[in-house]
Amino acid sequence: MRHGSIPGTRGRVRPVTLLGDPVLHTPCEDVTDFGPELAQLVEDMFATMYAARGVGLAANQVGVASRVFVYDCPDDEDVRHLGHVVNPRLVEADGVVLRGPEGCLSLPGLEAGTERYDHAVVEGFTVDGEPVSVRGTGWFARCLQHEYDHLEGGLYVDRLSGWRRRRAMRQAARASWGR
Repeated sequence: MRHGSIPGTRGRVRPVTLLGDPVLHTPCEDVTDFGPELAQLVEDMFATMYAARGVGLAANQVGVASRVFVYDCPDDEDVRHLGHVVNPRLVEADGVVLRGPEGCLSLPGLEAGTERYDHAVVEGFTVDGEPVSVRGTGWFARCLQHEYDHLEGGLYVDRLSGWRRRRAMRQAARASWGR
C-alpha cells in the first residue's frame, strides 16, 4: 500500500512554454519561500508532466522562473525514479559521455542525439525545505542533466552543433507549434 498522495493529483495542468519563449533562455531564480505556493507549483508541474507524457519538467517550462524540477523517470535498468528538487545544484556529472536520443516538452515531437554523461548527482531541497541528494545513471542521469540545464536557461538543442543543430532548428521552425 502506498502512503501519501500520488504526485500531481491535486495539481492543475498548465500550458507548456515552447522554444522561443524568453523564460526558457533565462537562468531561474532560487526559491526562498517554501510555503503552500511552492507545494502547489510542484503539484501542478507533476500534473502537467503527466498530461504531456514527459519524464521530467522544469518550472520555467510552465512559465515560472524558479529553480524547481520534477521527474518520474526510469534508469537503464528500468528502475523508476520519482521526485522533485528545489534549488538544485549539479554536483557531479561524470563517467562515459554517451550520445542518445533526447526530446523536450518545450519542443514537442522533436528529438536529437545529444551528448550527456552517464552519471549525475543533483543536490537541493524538497518542497518542505529538507536537503535531498539524487543520484542517477544512464537514462535517469540524462534526465537530471536535462532538467538542470533548463533552470540554467538552456535547452538540449543548445548542446547540439553542426548538422545536428541545423536539422533540429529547421524542424522546430517547420513544426506547427513553431509558427
